[in-house]
Amino acid sequence: MPTSKTALTVPAAELDRFLSLEHHDPHSLLGAHPTKDGVVVRVFQPHATEVNLVAEGLGVLPLQKVHDAGLFAVLVPSLKEVFAYRLRLRYRDGASHEQADAYSFLPTLGDLDLHLIGEGRHERLYEKMGAHVQCLGSQWGVSFTVWAPNARGVSVVADFNGWDGRIHPMRRLGTSGIWELFVPDVGVGTHYKFEIRKEGGGVVLKADPYAQYADHPPQNASVVFASNYQFGDAAWMNERATKNPWKSPLSIYEMHLGSWRRAEDNTVMSYRELAPQVADYLGQMGFTHVELLPVFEHPFDGSWGYQVTGYFAATCRFGTPDDFRYFVDYLHQRGFGVLVDWVPAHFPKDEFALGRFDGTALYEHLDARQGEHPDWGTFVFNFGRREVRNFLIASAISWFDRFHIDGLRVDAVASMLYLDYSRKEGEWIPNEYGGRENLEAVGFLRELNEVIHRQNPGVLMIAEESTAWPGVSRPSYLGGLGFGFKWNMGWMHDTLSYFSKDSVYRRYHHNDLTFGLVYAWSENFVLPFSHDEVVHGKGSMLDKMPGDRWQKFANLRALYAYMWAHPGKKLLFMGQEFGQWQEWKHNQGLDWNVLYGDDHKGLQWLVADLNRAYRVEPALWDSDFGSEGFQWIDSHSADDNVIAFVRKSSTTDRQLVCVGNFAPVPRYAYRLGLPKPGRYLEVMNTDAAVWGGSNVGNGGEVISQDVPHHGFPCSAEVTLPPLGVLWLQAP
Repeated sequence: MPTSKTALTVPAAELDRFLSLEHHDPHSLLGAHPTKDGVVVRVFQPHATEVNLVAEGLGVLPLQKVHDAGLFAVLVPSLKEVFAYRLRLRYRDGASHEQADAYSFLPTLGDLDLHLIGEGRHERLYEKMGAHVQCLGSQWGVSFTVWAPNARGVSVVADFNGWDGRIHPMRRLGTSGIWELFVPDVGVGTHYKFEIRKEGGGVVLKADPYAQYADHPPQNASVVFASNYQFGDAAWMNERATKNPWKSPLSIYEMHLGSWRRAEDNTVMSYRELAPQVADYLGQMGFTHVELLPVFEHPFDGSWGYQVTGYFAATCRFGTPDDFRYFVDYLHQRGFGVLVDWVPAHFPKDEFALGRFDGTALYEHLDARQGEHPDWGTFVFNFGRREVRNFLIASAISWFDRFHIDGLRVDAVASMLYLDYSRKEGEWIPNEYGGRENLEAVGFLRELNEVIHRQNPGVLMIAEESTAWPGVSRPSYLGGLGFGFKWNMGWMHDTLSYFSKDSVYRRYHHNDLTFGLVYAWSENFVLPFSHDEVVHGKGSMLDKMPGDRWQKFANLRALYAYMWAHPGKKLLFMGQEFGQWQEWKHNQGLDWNVLYGDDHKGLQWLVADLNRAYRVEPALWDSDFGSEGFQWIDSHSADDNVIAFVRKSSTTDRQLVCVGNFAPVPRYAYRLGLPKPGRYLEVMNTDAAVWGGSNVGNGGEVISQDVPHHGFPCSAEVTLPPLGVLWLQAP
């Protein structure tokens, strides 16, 4: 084996560890190092036939090949200090190029970064971890950083080194478990992964957990990205910070970007193509916000984005991260908020992703009773590990910080809160007190919400939580989880159960409509008819309704008007606003062609008019979360399928009466108690002909009489349309 005096300065054991790619600090061997004899420069280039050092004042110095594996070295005896230099490489095919030496740079993470990371308190971890284009001194390149505390060695493999792990091994920074390397002369667009040598032997190739961008599935390499986008939404952001979302109208249009509308050839449209179309439609329909099914990077289209592999990357399916910034910015400038679904409960087992990241259970529990989800075939995050909590909280912060989103709807919170969620006896491990509550997840959620609300006043943190866990939307200092809102899954199930039944049976299920008011103010509720209700054989919203075609549309119009008057913010999944017949399919656009039918068009117009009436009527939203904003008029007329209530504003003297007749026959001269004397305007009648109804109503007004009824001092004889809902504006 060829050797030289220079090579002897490298202890044999260290050289062996380096050549086996298990050296924790390759910078201690490679690069420039002062010695008593001068400065020695070592370079490892297994594909090079010739390596020369180029430095000012020294000219061109050839390096001697001191090891057959590709180690080159030169001693510069005239110097005692490290100096600036470049490398000129020549290869077997005669090609050559010049580059800076990756092993001549100091670490890109400082002591404060490492301290905060070690404590799990580096809230902007995404600015340090992963891949970042930056300039060190006068040299541009990319810093690569990854957490792999149990790895024996880590290398950056990329298109710039032929995916050869021998060329760019990384150094481990102290006891942090973080590996780092600055690679000069590379930049945006570089495809890369981390090659990790496991403790017990073997190698895994992993995508960057902090990647900002990724290759298009089924490819899964991470891609170096640097944003140059300039937001123009300062007015929106300033107003958002001063707004009270609990006392504001909130009407959310939930959508899946890949299947809302498609191009003529059934391909998906880009973020930039979608932005003006979505904004135009939100304006036409009167929604205040759009909520996107997860736009985080994910490998499988059929997961709809809920099995995330890139917690910091907007999916490349619709463009670059800057294209997504454009989407959010455009909607903000048009006056619409953007919410995104976020999935901290679990992650998929794909080989290239987070699972067994460094050969050990790093982000997940090792024990399947804690670390695997039995229903979804996924791993569960280890919320007790501070580095994992830091990773997730930094992910959430990054979407507010880098993309200006207005809120997160946190998916599957119930699965996080209970150790026995979807598990049989013996399949779960109790907490330290013997209970089923996941105390570590509770602590994580409280910390998450405290940080997000502190840093981003006015944003929405919404929990999808389907149990009776107390205080989901109460502040953490009061013992709650700290969310601003919670989906009202109980109301959704009860209401759909009632409306899906033929009217002759509804009298036996009247409690489904009234029970929700028993707990309506226990949380800050959003009333959701989401994507989950129109998939997996559940049928579309229109198809759930009983009766013939006319009755189906009448029922759905009545359901929506009842929902919009009920306490709680509103959410409706795309396609249900115009009565799509078939279930939602993620791989095709909505059935927009049905809008050629007058009944579908009428339903769409009704939803638009509900939103417009809702937004200008404070009685419907400024006291959603207090009992003072609601009063029953009639909750007992089960045999008639009738309910009636009053909504009241806490900031004005406005009151609005909602009365629903959920039987397919009109009711004439129906005596209805009213809170005030005078003339009531019929501002909404879902049976109006313009929306596809039979036009049974009250001619636009109702005059109250001094006849006490339903416990109110006044009343009126009202015509209730069949399968219809009236809104009466009090004088």
